[in-house]
Order: sequence, then structure tokens, then C-alpha cells
Amino acid sequence: MIPAGFEQMNELGAGAQPFLFVIDFDLQKPLIYTPQEAVEAGILYQIHHRKNYIQPIAAKGGFTFQKIPIGREEYQRSFDLVMRHLQSGNSYLVNLTCSTNIETELSLEEIFFRSNARYKLLKPNDFVVFSPEIFIQITAGVISSYPMKGTIDASLADAEAILLGNPKELAEHHTIVDLIRNDLNMVAREVRVERFRYIEEIQTNFTKLLQASSMINGILPPDYPGHIGDILFRLLPAGSVTGAPKMRTVEIIREAETYHRGYYTGVMGYFDGLNLDSGVMIRFIEEMPDGKVFKSGGGITSLSNTDDEYREMIDKVYVPFT
Repeated sequence: MIPAGFEQMNELGAGAQPFLFVIDFDLQKPLIYTPQEAVEAGILYQIHHRKNYIQPIAAKGGFTFQKIPIGREEYQRSFDLVMRHLQSGNSYLVNLTCSTNIETELSLEEIFFRSNARYKLLKPNDFVVFSPEIFIQITAGVISSYPMKGTIDASLADAEAILLGNPKELAEHHTIVDLIRNDLNMVAREVRVERFRYIEEIQTNFTKLLQASSMINGILPPDYPGHIGDILFRLLPAGSVTGAPKMRTVEIIREAETYHRGYYTGVMGYFDGLNLDSGVMIRFIEEMPDGKVFKSGGGITSLSNTDDEYREMIDKVYVPFT
């Protein structure tokens, strides 16, 4: 039985009523807003070209942004636990994430307005998201997913060739594409990989990053608007931020990670009455009692090494300012 929030999405979808949704990683606290309710709650969002705010005119001066990551030894303990499960055949890929303390004078609102990203969301006094990763898009009954796996510093010599030629990154990408294809087969027909492992560039406040993605499509049944909640519930949590096999890997994640993900690695999106656009809530800063934390991580396979994965987790702590 699906939670009440997902049933509400079915009801709104059946009535062709637009709504914004924000779903946590554990699928226990979905937030559903009509456009007016989002405004009343102070929720600001941008979903590709759709947004509910006017960009303020503000100076884009300098700022401080200091990362204080967890210690290498603490990360090693989580990494070793994950590796034992991989070596025992309990999983083929585990997305291991961590919480990094950051020090900056920027408010969540300033970070939201200054960020450049496909998907942005501000929940006042709680968290801000600026994600490059599409979860699913539905356009006239065609559902598409764009799993993103593989990241490298674009300033490195031959960065793209290194990323595409890395056996660990290739194995990880194959695993996620296969997982997402299987997920889409649960809700759609004629599922196929349209594009495999194309490269996109992302600008951060430190450097440029290259990230690899793929595109997978399928066809939904004609009555899909009345089952939007069911579709999302069956596809979540997102494969790119869990691993394979998904349910067993989620158990490993809960055993290995030393903090609570909350809305980080959940999904956000907008349904306009017919079409849907949604993003995975990665690149996530949360306001905690003791200050701001940035949640980040990456995929671990049997070919991973601690140094590379620890560095990738830290490299993903950034704000996407030009």
C-alpha cells in the first residue's frame, strides 16, 4: 500500500491538476503542493525553465566556502563495510554518501538565487538543492530517465578520455543503466537505451566537472496521469543514488552511512496536468542546529579504491556559481 502523499498525486493527476512534489529518500514524508500552496509555504523552485520566483538583482561578490569533511578513517570504515558486501556478492554497486560540514556566510536563499542548475529548490530554513541530474521526464506519454554516473575534474589533461576509459566508471555506468532500464520496464513498454554515456560539463565555484549520463525511454499506458503517484513510488528510491540490486543495496546503505539522508537523494518535480519533469536531489545543503552541512557521495564497486572515492565525495561539495 502506497503512502497517502502518493495517493494524493494519483488523485491530482486524474484531475489533470498541476502540483509540485518533494519526496524524501525513505519515501515516508512526501510533500505535495499546488502552485499556490508552494507560494504560501515559501517554497521556491526552478524545474528546467519553469520557476515560481523573480530573480532578485543582487551583487555577485566574493564569498568564503570552506569544506570540513569527515575524517579519512571514518570514511574508510564505511567504505570497508561496503566493500565486504560487494565482495560477498550482496551488491554490485553501492552509492555511499557522507555529510560534510561547510562554513560560509552565504544564506540558503543566497545560494539558491546564485546557483545555476537544471533543478533548484529552496525550503526556507531547512535546505537548498541545486541538482544537475534528471530523474524522470514524461512528455505526451513517453517516459525518459537520464542516469548520471561518472565524474572527473575537467581541468585534468585528457579528462574526458580518462573518464570514458576508466574500467570502474564504465562498470558502474553499465550497472546503473541496466537497473534503470529494469525499473522503467515495471511501468512502461518498449523500453530502450536511446543514448549511452554522453558527457556534460558542470561549472562549480572551484572548477569545471565532467559527468557521464545515458538516456533511456519507454511508453506509458494511456491512463498514466491517474497513476503518477504509483509510477513514482515504484521507481523510487532512484537507482543512481542507491545501487543494484536496489532493495538489498538500500539495506547496505543504511548499515554503512553514519548520518540520515532525509530529503537528500530524494526527488523533486512538477506535474503540469499531462507532462512531468523531475530531478534527483543531489548537490544538497541542509541547515542544521550547528551550521550548514553538504551531503555528497558516489558509487562504489569492487574496482573502487578509497582514495579516489574519498576525493570524489569531497570534490562534489561545491556551489554552481559562474
